[in-house]
Amino acid sequence: MTKADLEFCRKTLEACLKNTVPGDAGESIRVNPVADLADMTREAAERDLAIELLDRDSALVRRLRSALDRIQDGSYGICLECGEEIAPRRLKAMPWAELCLRCQERAEVAAVRSRPVSAYLGFRRAA
Repeated sequence: MTKADLEFCRKTLEACLKNTVPGDAGESIRVNPVADLADMTREAAERDLAIELLDRDSALVRRLRSALDRIQDGSYGICLECGEEIAPRRLKAMPWAELCLRCQERAEVAAVRSRPVSAYLGFRRAA
């Protein structure tokens, strides 16, 4: 990967990080007292969605920061699983990529296989 490509990825990662950091996350998951069951159900559904979005955003922030750290230490563009080079086209499309395409596909297949059947049916595990 050329210095220009690396600089492009660094700037892209920094811009993504700036745009991904959530503002007032606490407000979106606050439990508000409501009068009727329909409002309570709606509030719970909105809170669940807000929590899922916060989880997704925080995972992305971790990946963005990790990629910036790898640029800093010189390991950027190397697959964390197999140690092979990640294709430059993949890094331009997704600069926070940690795995080469082959390892990413394996990881996704493994994740699907490890999910319980209830996840496919739309059921949630009880907490």
